[in-house]
Amino acid sequence: MLKRHGIFSLLIMGLLVGLWGCGSAASAKPTLEKPAPLIPPGKGLFKSHEFRSTLKALPGWERVMASAEEQTEVLYACDPNREVCTSAALSWQKILLQSRDLSGLEQLKAVNRYFNRWPYRLDIDAYGVSDYWATPGEFLKLSGDCEDYSITKYYALRKLGVATESMRIVLLRDNIRNIAHAVLAVKLDNEHYILDNMSDLVLPHLNYEHYVPQYSVNESYRWAHVSPTAMH
Repeated sequence: MLKRHGIFSLLIMGLLVGLWGCGSAASAKPTLEKPAPLIPPGKGLFKSHEFRSTLKALPGWERVMASAEEQTEVLYACDPNREVCTSAALSWQKILLQSRDLSGLEQLKAVNRYFNRWPYRLDIDAYGVSDYWATPGEFLKLSGDCEDYSITKYYALRKLGVATESMRIVLLRDNIRNIAHAVLAVKLDNEHYILDNMSDLVLPHLNYEHYVPQYSVNESYRWAHVSPTAMH
């Protein structure tokens, strides 16, 4: 068991804040005066060490969960042959109809590619606040930033039958661009694939060596992720 209680406690305290802004400057890596002993990579997402806990301190995600399922049911139920459906409803129905008969990986690719067509918008521009987790209905009307893409893809795949325990919205640091970012991770055939608004490619998580996860969530749990390099 890991015994680096000091730095680990500080990392977890930071994660519990639950605030995240896509594209904002990422926190710097810990600096070391001399090389530290090698700690083996973890078995979690992006080679991290994972620590699962209950959902808490995430009001944005709690707000999404409270309304997203009912909201997406209404979007899907609109019948364009009998009533005037919003563009959001028609867009939602289109991707579900196009993807429902595809195989697992092809379904992930179709959903990722479809929603990546929406323009990237900062929360402050779309919703008037610096950090906002949008529901699928809100995203389809106003678009959003990285976690909003991930949320909408999560609920689309959920509607297509992907188990919630197979999916996680991952908040991470992009070490190449040095910004905060978010993606959707989906486990399929014992492999975690990444749906990213930065690319239409859907690749295994180990292909993204520049992504350092901070925390991840689904409707049941929250995971803290700690990089081996931060645990010396």
